[in-house]
Amino acid sequence: MRTTLTDYPELAKDIKEVVITTEEIQARVAEIGAAISADYTDKNPLLVGVLKGVLFFMADLLREIYVPVAVDFISISSYSSETRKQGIVHLAKDLETPLAGRHVLFVEDVIDTGLTLNYLLRNLRARQPASLEVCVLFNKPARRLIGIPLKYKGFDLPDRFVVGYGLDHREKYRNLPFVGLLTASAYKEQ
Repeated sequence: MRTTLTDYPELAKDIKEVVITTEEIQARVAEIGAAISADYTDKNPLLVGVLKGVLFFMADLLREIYVPVAVDFISISSYSSETRKQGIVHLAKDLETPLAGRHVLFVEDVIDTGLTLNYLLRNLRARQPASLEVCVLFNKPARRLIGIPLKYKGFDLPDRFVVGYGLDHREKYRNLPFVGLLTASAYKEQ
């Protein structure tokens, strides 16, 4: 498995430094999976994620959970940069699984302002789940505008432009198995 910056020569030129290594991510995902397994024994939780960014985290997390779980995904799109700033989103793909009476764990790759997640959680709460908790791998608390209670958290990220492990810039860099700081020139070029 490719795990270092040198394994990605075409992308390496755009990464200033590795912020969180593959090994650190794998270890933390395993810890979160064990905690979820302990907390959701006999509850058959439904893990819900937002495509596309959560794909990598969700797949690895599922392999670390040792109790029965179900999975579903939503896809969202913002209407404009102004509505995105207000946390207003359009559900491009809704859930297929009914939430009423289910223990739901919302799994997110990154939370920054909290506006979009707050909107989605309100939407999901209206469907009357038995419980609704949040699991995030990457948390950017410096950018938070709305407080979101986090049941499980991987890493706090600095307020810098990072990519990798699902985090992208214009659909690029998601496939890096670590989190790296994007160079200013790469951010401005694309």
